[in-house]
Amino acid sequence: MKLHIEGNINAYYVQTLCMIFFPGEKFSPEGVEDPHELYLTVTESEGGVTATARIVCDGKTATAEKTLEPRADLTADRLKKIAIGHVVLNAAGEVLHYRPSWGMLTGVRPSKVATELLQLGNSKTRTKKALASDYLVIPKKAALATDVALYEQQIIGTPDFRDCSVYISIPFCPSRCSYCSFVSYTSKRLLSLIPDYLELLKAEIKEKFRIIKELGLRVLTVYIGGGTPTILTAAQLKELLETIAQGTDVSALQEFTLESGRPDTIDAEKMAIAKAYGVTRVCVNPQTLSDEVLRGIGRSHTIDDFYRAYDIARNSGIKCINTDLIVGLQGDTFTTFSATFDEILRLDPENITVHTFCVKRAAEILRQDHRIYNLRGGDAGKCVDYSQIRAAEAGYKPYYMYRQKNMVGNYENVGFTKEGFEGLYNIYMMEEVHSIFAAGAGAVTKLMEYGTPESGKKSVITRLFNAKYPYEYLDKGVDADQHDQIVSFYRERGL
Repeated sequence: MKLHIEGNINAYYVQTLCMIFFPGEKFSPEGVEDPHELYLTVTESEGGVTATARIVCDGKTATAEKTLEPRADLTADRLKKIAIGHVVLNAAGEVLHYRPSWGMLTGVRPSKVATELLQLGNSKTRTKKALASDYLVIPKKAALATDVALYEQQIIGTPDFRDCSVYISIPFCPSRCSYCSFVSYTSKRLLSLIPDYLELLKAEIKEKFRIIKELGLRVLTVYIGGGTPTILTAAQLKELLETIAQGTDVSALQEFTLESGRPDTIDAEKMAIAKAYGVTRVCVNPQTLSDEVLRGIGRSHTIDDFYRAYDIARNSGIKCINTDLIVGLQGDTFTTFSATFDEILRLDPENITVHTFCVKRAAEILRQDHRIYNLRGGDAGKCVDYSQIRAAEAGYKPYYMYRQKNMVGNYENVGFTKEGFEGLYNIYMMEEVHSIFAAGAGAVTKLMEYGTPESGKKSVITRLFNAKYPYEYLDKGVDADQHDQIVSFYRERGL
């Protein structure tokens, strides 16, 4: 697609809006012909902002214009973004005959705007109306975002600057899913890195907990993610959990998650070790209960493997089980997905997370079929709606939500929970309410000072990046400056 922009406009923001309608497309430089073009102009004055857009798509043309007067509840930049969003969505929607469910909301956190509106004193009803009128979110998604925002705020309360969580990365898997773009390693040669990786990881975990104690912080949650952490042998898992137990009082944690993930890596010995070392939440993820679809996406387990792993996890005594499902997988239909969801409800896990299939540029599936990007999503919309209706009927509540670029049908990922079993790390991480100390390859430590519109204070985030790939992590180790950067962040804020 080619952009022609006039005025003080953030080009990246315009690109993200265009990607709603033209997923997977690249943006052409000047001088290159392109069948898809956007002409966008913005003028600003004391009287407000006017945006005009003209979209050309395969010979079809549509135009739109929007003028907004200054508003006390919106900054000048937010007002401009809303005006741009209206004209791009109206023009593109007319030429493509498509209305995106989430309107102009393109960020990872669709409930963020709802949270801001609620924190400014808006009622639930007023918040939903603002999402629909200002941001063009369809009513049922506006209601979902508002419900999630209210639930999250109930859980978060008033964040304490001394609180934090710890994330531990195990970026290895038994096989690579065709849709995956995570930094996860699967070949025998790369899996042979695990023993050395584990030694360095344990050293970093010890250092991170040492800094946390030095600063007098309180660890609320620990999350071991991947990849597939249970790809570790029972002995290796025990080593890892022992290191964590030496660094913090696991009995005092609000939550301790082991993202087991792949059913073919779960056995009774590993679950018994996890339980003994204080793990309170595990993930056993089928993605679908169709063997044909599982084969198509490169999963190396079967439905029977999932049932076996789920029973092991349930019988281990670990109090919270999460199951992940994916809407929109190749070969999946509304019939197969609804049957999968009904069966998961019968199993009665404490958490169910429903993801919408997302196409990442590094995914193997793009090499197989570049046409995988799907604007309308086929059966995905029906599947998303079914999961949300059936979850509510079964007593589950949506407690966190996020979105990604190039999601099929432009839908969302939603975590559902039984009351009292909310995945707390997911909320803390997604809403960025306190610092996350991260260890391992690809891990990002986020140092956080939380702010709200109500307090008049903006959040401050500093990110510290580890080496991305396991072999780089082993070669370079952890940046020696991280300790000083972390301590300086907290000392500058009076801790």
